[in-house]
Amino acid sequence: QVQLVESGGGSVQPGGSLRLSCLASGFTFNGYPMTWYRQAPGKERELVASVSAFGDNTNYADSIRGRFTISRDNAKNTVYLQLNSLRPEDTAVYYCHAFLDKDYWGKGTLVTVSS
Repeated sequence: QVQLVESGGGSVQPGGSLRLSCLASGFTFNGYPMTWYRQAPGKERELVASVSAFGDNTNYADSIRGRFTISRDNAKNTVYLQLNSLRPEDTAVYYCHAFLDKDYWGKGTLVTVSS
């Protein structure tokens, strides 16, 4: 079955960096775009970044453009999200997502940015 497993979250100070990973299984990973979402406390889930099936096209939310980078390694069935220049407002649970025959979500990884 389809599984998406995120890792790499943690607590960092403002200005810090983290790299999130999402290991995918149960489907042909290089056949589908992948997306990162996040949900902050008390807010709706929002799209952060997406990457095409072969990694040649990316899209970013305005709020994180220039600070976050999405990438993928199809040989490892893994999509990454590099988070730089983190701000307190980036605090959220970050989710990996794939749309195949339906939406598939990981369980999320928590990023906390605080001094």
